[in-house]
Amino acid sequence: MRAEAQDHIDKIGGALALLRRFLDWDRALRRLDELNAKVEDPSLWNNPKAAQEVMRERRRLDEAIAATRAIETERDDTIELIELAEMEGDEALVDDAVASLAALAERAETDKVKALLAGEADGNDCYIEIHAGAGGTESQDWAEILQRMYMRWAEKRGMKVELVEYQAGEQAGIKSATMLIKGDSAYGYAKTETGVHRLVRISPYDSSARRHTSFSSVWVYPVIDDNIQIEINESDLKIDTYRASGAGGQHVNTTDSAVRITHIPTGIVVASQNDRSQHKNRATAMGMLKARMYEAELQKREAEASGEYQAKTEIGWGHQIRSYVLQPYQLVKDLRTGVTSTAPDDVLDGALDPFMAAALSQKVTGEKADVEDID
Repeated sequence: MRAEAQDHIDKIGGALALLRRFLDWDRALRRLDELNAKVEDPSLWNNPKAAQEVMRERRRLDEAIAATRAIETERDDTIELIELAEMEGDEALVDDAVASLAALAERAETDKVKALLAGEADGNDCYIEIHAGAGGTESQDWAEILQRMYMRWAEKRGMKVELVEYQAGEQAGIKSATMLIKGDSAYGYAKTETGVHRLVRISPYDSSARRHTSFSSVWVYPVIDDNIQIEINESDLKIDTYRASGAGGQHVNTTDSAVRITHIPTGIVVASQNDRSQHKNRATAMGMLKARMYEAELQKREAEASGEYQAKTEIGWGHQIRSYVLQPYQLVKDLRTGVTSTAPDDVLDGALDPFMAAALSQKVTGEKADVEDID
């Protein structure tokens, strides 16, 4: 069999193995039988809310199991077709079958990532918060590059982006920005981006053209609805109002309408300035605070489950996850998964899906991926 075909087969096999492992295949089959039995029970709808939960779980499991079986069947049928075509010397048929395998490998990867988005808040919209690190103009410019990267990623996925908070840099770039990303599974895809991002380049702000290293921090947390109860004591809050600043236009107000809320016990700080109404900005900021606290609880639960939680560590913050080198060579490397790209311009233009998929997969396997050039 051609090496190209075998490569596609191996990729499909890897995706299927991860899907089965994630689903806990035998348990998933038993659970689907249980859910099908519940659906056939007329008394289920005596409690509509519980019924909807059952239907939602059943649909998710049924789709994941059916997709996995369909990929397995199509892979096996295509392998058989290639073997027959090779025996008969029909190269054109072999070419078609290999192309089918390549398409199937892409579908398997897509289905794998979708299946991994099964967390409690993975289907929700999300906030992406960016802060420039120490280093003045250089780091502030890097923070703005990251802001654009996430905007481009969201736009390529057909998601909507709203700028909630924006603090302009002193000479260029931004000190901080918070974006609201609205789209299917926005949080599920973006949640693995939380951490510190490092840039190495020849600084455009250095007259001596020296190489600089800059850091910016990214925090991703889900938008939550009223069904999720987060208790916050007003006495634990420090609320400041200020005049919004920014690049001009909609980012600049002439009154102190922007709101910053500090949750004193945890040190969490959120801000909103996207509305000219102080009341609306306060409501937005309170929603962001609840979302941050909810996300911290999700991370704590996940870390406890994997035995990594330390009570005095704020999960994820301060952890360097990715390095972007523009000079003296060109390389983006994810320090968690080992995935690399030799096209940083594409990555900074929003080509983040391979990095996100690998990080999601690692959460299931707990293993570092083989270093892979995604270009």
